[in-house]
This record gives sequence, C-alpha cells and structure tokens, in this order.
Amino acid sequence: MVFRRSARRMRWWGCYRMGPIWKALLVFVVIAFAGQLLGVIFNKSWMQPERPHSLYSLPSENSQGESLGSCQPNIHIMFLKTHKTASSTVLNLLYRFGEERGLKFALPMGYQFGYPLPFIAQRVKGYRGPHVAEFDIMGNHMRFNKPEVEKVMPADTFYFSILRDPVALAESSYAYYKYVAPAFTRVKGLGEFADNPYKYYDPRLRNNHYAHNLMWFDFGLDHTSNFSLALIKRGVAAVRRNFKLILISEYFDQSMVLLRHALCWPLDAVVSFSLNARQQMPSGRSRWVGKAAAPAPLALTDKQRLKLPFNLTFWQEVERFGRSRMESEVALLRTKREVLTRICLRGGGRPIEASRIRDKTIRPFQSGLVKILGYELQSGLDSATWEACLRMIRPEIQYKDLLDLRQFPRAQQPPAAGGLPVKRKSSILRTEDNGGKMLMEKDWDGTILFRNQTLEQVDSKVRLR
Repeated sequence: MVFRRSARRMRWWGCYRMGPIWKALLVFVVIAFAGQLLGVIFNKSWMQPERPHSLYSLPSENSQGESLGSCQPNIHIMFLKTHKTASSTVLNLLYRFGEERGLKFALPMGYQFGYPLPFIAQRVKGYRGPHVAEFDIMGNHMRFNKPEVEKVMPADTFYFSILRDPVALAESSYAYYKYVAPAFTRVKGLGEFADNPYKYYDPRLRNNHYAHNLMWFDFGLDHTSNFSLALIKRGVAAVRRNFKLILISEYFDQSMVLLRHALCWPLDAVVSFSLNARQQMPSGRSRWVGKAAAPAPLALTDKQRLKLPFNLTFWQEVERFGRSRMESEVALLRTKREVLTRICLRGGGRPIEASRIRDKTIRPFQSGLVKILGYELQSGLDSATWEACLRMIRPEIQYKDLLDLRQFPRAQQPPAAGGLPVKRKSSILRTEDNGGKMLMEKDWDGTILFRNQTLEQVDSKVRLR
C-alpha cells in the first residue's frame, strides 16, 4: 500500500519526468520510509511483555468467527478430565489460555488429584482452606467430588467435561491400560474379555475400574452396580446437574465451537492439534483386539448410538445453536488448524513415534500396547511463532511441570492446608515400557509423580520437597 501511494504521488508531482539521479534518490527515500515502518512493527513485536501471546494465523475480517457480542471471557473453569476421550487436547487449550493470561491453576501435587480415590481439596497444591486462595482453572485427572471441588473453585465456575462412544473407549482403554488393569492382563485380547467380562473382572482389585464403566467412575458415580434404566436416569441427572456442557469426542470440532461460545472465547483459543493419540494398528493386524470384528457384547448400531443420553443432548445443543452457524464456524476452525499445521509442524502435521522426536523434552509418555504419538516443530521459526507452536504440541506432563514451576518456584513451595508440611512416602520404581527404560516415582497412594526422568532429577525433586 505504501508503494502504491508513493507511485501515485510520483505521478501527481510529475516525478516520472525526473532524471535518473532524482529517481534513484526518491526510490531510496521510499525504501527507507518502508524500512522504518517495518522496523517500528518489528520493535513493537520484539518489545512484547514476557507473558506468552497467541499465534494469529488468519488476518481475515472474520478470523474469530461469529461475534460474541459484549460478553466477557469466562476465566473460572473446571474441566473434568475423563480418560481416553481426547481430554488431553482439551486440557492443552486450557493450559494455553490460562498461561497466556496469567491465570492461576489448581494443580495436583503429582499429575493427578489422588486418582482413583475421590477428590479432596487438600490434593490441590497451595490449598490453604476453602476459598483462602482463589484458583481460576482446574483440569487434571480426578474422580469427581463436587462438594470438595467447590471448596477450591469460585462460585461462578463453569463446569464441563467430555465423553466418548463406549465401544471406542473400551478399545482405547484396553490398549492403554493393558498392563495396569488386572482384568486386562488376564486375557489375550479385548474380544476374549468382552465375551465373558465377569470371568476376569474383580471390582476388589486395584485399577480394575479401567475395565468397567470408566466414564461412570470418573464422574464419581457408582460403576459397580448392575445396569438398570433407573440407575442410568439417576446418573444422567447428576451429570446434567453438575455440568453446564458435555462435549463428545467423536464430534470434537463441533464441541469446540459450543465450548468457545459458552466461555465467550475467541476462536483462536479452541484451535488445537490432537494430543496423546495412539498409533493405529494396520488393518488385518488388530491382534490386541482379539477378533476381526467387535464382539456382540460391545457392538452398537448407529441408531443405538444416537439414543445414548449425552449424544442426544449434544445434538440438541447443536440444533439450538443452529446447523448453518455450526457448519460455518467448524469450517473456519478447520481452516485455522490447517494453516497452523503448515506453519508449525514438520511432515505435513502427521504425528510421529516418540522415539523419532529429536527434542526429548516434548516426547509424550508411553504406556500400554500401542505407541503414543507426538509432533516435531518446523525449523526456522521466529521466536514468538516457535513459542506459540510449542505450547500447542507440548505434552500434558511436561506442560503441567512447566506451569507448576512458574506458579510455585522451588524456593516458595506452599504448605499444606493448616500450615503443616506435606508428609510423603515416595518410592522410586523402575519399569520397562515398549522396550525402553522408564523411571517412575509413585506417591503413597499410587499417584504417579515423575516420569521419564533420570534418577538424579527425581532425587533432587524429592530433596526439594
């Protein structure tokens, strides 16, 4: 635009009749002016405050989607992070949103809030009593316990969670928790377990909740009761009473649009890459499933899936939002993701095995039968773009550690509720996973505290506690 105006001015003042020296001088002045302008822009971006800032990818007039009016972004958020439901991707965008705005996270002592025990407020790092210290965002794994959560989070907190098709959840849970749940370790494949689950399932054994009504368990509901319509109705009523929005992982993009409108967030805030995804077995080699097709006890028709309570509720929300509005925003969200993929990620954005990621600090944690995939960043990114892209692919465990370190510098470790130091008994345990050595430290209740760390790093962290 600067050059067009300069050209018009040259014609206006008859500069096209000037001699070579004057033309050269004028071109030099124009270039110098443009360089000065670019320098000002560069200096403004260079002088940004230390707080991280977003990566704006599409400078279109409607890059943030439909206007949200005069509403203010909701910053008090509780996300119930359910297992194997794309919840790590959701937690990543909460981490990004909070980090960019300097919000305070309710973080666990380790990586989970005492899971699988029911949540208690004392599991929050820095908790000193009901509402003594205000937290903005809570989202790590827990077994939901609303009265205890309310001791930590403000009264105006927005509660939401995410669910997944039970069949897909069963397959993913088996692949991930094969060596964790005793019910799974006793069978050769998921098909064998599904044919006769009560032959292998014992509710008294630790970690067997991963093999039976896992989502029900995460919501704090009784997952061991015999199935009945009355039980389902009570559970659904409890979830609807406690949560303002339930997302569906099979319709992730539509869920993100509903979430961003519910929270009054810009569309950029809900653009994400899929995290913690597992490598799919080649067709015809589904040896971990045990059978070529899903066994009868787990099979659901499309019509039956539509009758699942929260699936139906979700599509009612979409209808209220408007199908055409939804299609428009989903298309824009996907376009933004494609642009960010080209900017940020190597290899066209295809996730790769952790062992192939050269930066070891962003390798995802590995567990179970299949490999958990991650990403590599493009080379040659400028500092601000690299930082923004890195936040989008940083694995959950590493991101939590980073936020923990910023919120609680090692020299300022918070006391427990009541001012007493936290008493812990930690044991360092070496295990093998996917053929490689992994160091793991567990808390007294089984909460995993440190993973993929050297013995010296763990020892230093234990000393600091």
